[in-house]
Order: sequence, then C-alpha cells, then structure tokens
Amino acid sequence: MTEAVSEEVVVLTRDPAKLPDELLRGADIPEDLDPLAEGVLMRHQAEWLEDESDLKVCAKGRRTGITFAEALDDTLIASAARSAGGQNVFYIGDTKDKGREFIGYVKHFAYTVAKEVAAIEDSIFVDERADGTTAFISGYRISFASGFRVEALSSRPENIRGLQGTVVIDEAAFHKNVNEVLDAVNALLIWGGKIRVISSHNGFLNAFNQLCLDAQAEKIPFSYHYIPFQAAIDNGLFRKVCDQKGEAWTQEAQDAWEKQIRGAYGSRTAKMKQELDAIAAEGEGAALTRVLIESCMSADIPVIRWDRNDDFKNLSDEERARQADAFCRTQLKPLLSRLNPDREHAFGEDFARSGDKTAIIPIEIGLDLVRRACFVLELKNIPYDQQRDILFYVVDALPRLMGGALDATGNGEYLAEKARQRYGDTIVEVKLNQPWYSTNMLPYIEAFSDKTILLPRDADVLADHQALAYVNGIIKVPDNHTSKGADGYERHGDTAPAGALAFFASRQESISYEYDTNRKTTGSQAGHNGGPPLDDDRRNSINVHLRGSL
Repeated sequence: MTEAVSEEVVVLTRDPAKLPDELLRGADIPEDLDPLAEGVLMRHQAEWLEDESDLKVCAKGRRTGITFAEALDDTLIASAARSAGGQNVFYIGDTKDKGREFIGYVKHFAYTVAKEVAAIEDSIFVDERADGTTAFISGYRISFASGFRVEALSSRPENIRGLQGTVVIDEAAFHKNVNEVLDAVNALLIWGGKIRVISSHNGFLNAFNQLCLDAQAEKIPFSYHYIPFQAAIDNGLFRKVCDQKGEAWTQEAQDAWEKQIRGAYGSRTAKMKQELDAIAAEGEGAALTRVLIESCMSADIPVIRWDRNDDFKNLSDEERARQADAFCRTQLKPLLSRLNPDREHAFGEDFARSGDKTAIIPIEIGLDLVRRACFVLELKNIPYDQQRDILFYVVDALPRLMGGALDATGNGEYLAEKARQRYGDTIVEVKLNQPWYSTNMLPYIEAFSDKTILLPRDADVLADHQALAYVNGIIKVPDNHTSKGADGYERHGDTAPAGALAFFASRQESISYEYDTNRKTTGSQAGHNGGPPLDDDRRNSINVHLRGSL
C-alpha cells in the first residue's frame, strides 16, 4: 500500500510545547492529581484502560487524553512484579518532545499510584540492526523497584522485534515506514508482549488507516477504539480545561471554546475532520490557503476570456479564422505589445476542447526572479485550429522565450506536438500524471510562500488554486472537483495546472530564443475542414536568433 505523506501545515500541532493555551498539556498536570480518584479519568480513557487485549489500536482526535491514560496503564505494568504481569514498557513516539511528555506522565503516576519516587534518567538504547551495524538511540527512562522500566525512545529502533514487553507506538501514522513498524510489532507477541498503536490520521491511504479498517472488519485481532474530539468534549474535556485554569464551566463557554478550535481550520473541512474527528482524509487537505493565494495576486494583471457557442465549429474555415484573428488583434495585441523585450518569458498551457477551459499563462521572469503573469487567457469551446492559431499568436510575441510547457494529456497532445514542431526544444510536452505532479507541484506551491509568483486578482483564478489538494500524496486538482465560474461555466481548476506548467517551464535549463516570424493572420493558418491540420501543412519559415546564454 502506498503511504501518503502530507507536507501541509498542521493546524493543531503534535508538539506539546507548541499547543495553544486552550488545550491541556501533559506537563501541566497538578502534582497531587490522583488518576484513580473518581471522576479524574474521562469515560473513553477508562474504557481504554479496562481493555486488557494484547493488541489495541486507537484512532483519535488531537489532545483527547489517550496518551495520558496509556502512561497510567504502563506505570502499573512496569511497577508490578513479574508474577503479577509486570514487564518492560517501550514508548515510541514520532518526536522526542512526545517522548518527554509521556515520561513526565509516568513520573507523576509512579509517585501518586505506585508510591515510588522516580527519577527520569537519560538513556541510550542500543539498536542492533539486521545488517550488523549498531545505532544508539537517545531516550528517557524510569526504573521501578520491580526491576522493570518504562523507556521513551526518541526515534523508532530498526530492531523493533528485539524489544520484549509492552510496546506503545504513538502517532503511528506519522512515523516513517509505517508498514514496517506495524509488521515488526507483530513478532513481539511470540514472547508475550503487548502492542498499543495510537494515532490521529494522516490520510486515507496511510497504513495506520488500513490497520484501523482491518480491525473494524475483524480481519486482524486488534481491539479497535475510536475517540473523536467530540467524544472527549462530551466526556468532560473542557471541564478539565476549566479546572486547570481555575475557571467555572458553562455550556456557553464550552461552545465558544469548541468553535474557536474548529474555526482555526477555516475552509479546510477535510483537515479539521481528520485532526479532530479522526476521519482519514481522502486527500490530505488543501495545498494553498486563500490568504496565501491572494497575497500573490495583482489587480494590474488582466484575464482575457473568449468563448464561442456550438455553432462556431460549423462555420467555414475562413469565417472561424477571421473571428479568431479579430479576437487576437483587438484583445491580445495591445497586451503583447507592452511586454518588456529585455526580460525572459515562458508560458504554460492546460488544454480543454469542451466542458472545461483551455488556459494559457505567459509569464515574465523579473530580475528579482519573480514569475509575473503577463495575462491569463481562457478559451471556451474553441476548435483545435483556432486554439493552435491563438497560441501561436501569443507565443510568437513573447520576447526572449526561454521555455513553454503544454498539457500533452489526451486531446492536448495535438496542440503540444504542434507547438514543439514550431518552437523546437524550448517546448516541453507534459503528461500530467502522478510522477510529474509528485516532482513539480511542490515547487509551485512553495512559490506562493516565497512570493515568487504573481497572478491576476481574479475570483476564478483564486478558486482554481484553492482547488489544489493533496491526493494520494501528490498535489493536484482532484479528479472529481468542479466549480462554477463567474461567467456561469463549469471549471476544473483550469488556471492552476496552467500556472504550474508555466512555473515549471520557467525553471528549465534552456536557451533563450526570440522568434522573428512573418506573422500571418490566423486565417492563413487554418487546417482542413475545421479539424486538426495535416502534418504536411506548410507555414512560412521561422528565423530564430539566439539571445541570452546557456
């Protein structure tokens, strides 16, 4: 199974030290807190403790208190004699900070429950690996009079099979090589060990989610616990927050508190459901926020849209060419004539023949290396010949053309091929598939954070980029995504792939060219009977003069 790893910013951090003030921290528990006193444990915590299964898995919302309950159970296990079921406990979190929080719980419980004054020791775990090498993993340890210990490791040992006792894997979905972790812990059962796997979700295809699904379907002998944030609230989480702060609980305060926490996610509903409601996201969430996109937009950059009805394709070649030429001269020529001849330019094109829109985005690469869109051109229901002619009209006019990238997926292959034939190696024909998205979308997303991309301040361009999401570990417009533009037409994130392709083209190692063409009207470039032109169509020669350098 492929693991999906999201690079998206987490709204509710897993680092205990960076939690908002509204939530409990493990280090803040009162010294005199007795976890076994009536009413201290919430219902879901008590149910976790009461479950004595050797194999337990818990899908949880953030800060619901399961690690707290597990630390109590582990203290009881390690402090007990062997005859009473005592054994060593190994806690493996996804960060060193989580290990420090966990061992802090154990220290507290050692005093209040086991009646032992325990000291936290820095420890070194010797990890003897299969290839014969040895690694030393730092951690924290508390030793008990029973001879057993609780050890919190700062990272996952490769030789996890060598551990004997109870093994707790916290935030399992965020460990590297999740499958290997889960496969390895099964071997611990041979020696009477116990396994606890606890985590919030990190994508639908993550191995932790598959473990949960298998446990629910009873395909594996894991006892399954599901603890969303709402269950913790219903079981008294906010009351404990109030007790810790010395404030009185009211329903109104609880509602406002929950609203504040959920409101921090904004429009990222899938992310909120994943982090709080323990519902694995099909896609790990939006790749860009509205605020970030708008910070990279300018009202000075125009958006040009041209659409034709279905009757347009049935007009004569000459009439279609005449209308396309008129559009180019009236709408595009004034914009193209203003381009800076001293700046390098590139472009990206996302193709559509019907249904969605073709988007063409030429960009200027400034001396500050910011990629500024010259304009955005959208074509709706435009035949192949006219799309070709309009594209050539634009690209012919781009000074110091350093590169272009065109969507060569499906019907887009025709236009990408024609552009390659006309402009040579400076054109990249791109198959928009998983390998391409995986390699090239993240730099485009990072350009918004770096403020190295500038797009038109336009509602549809904004919505297109808001549609970019993590899907199966890559960033793309989800296949099932549709939206309605300001003009009433359906969209499929049209300008987002075009922008990504333009950005990609601008980053290629390329020679800068300028094209001096005997520009023809679009009428003289028409194909045959309105369809794609034959390969033997003849055009005037292109005189290419090298400018710039390698």
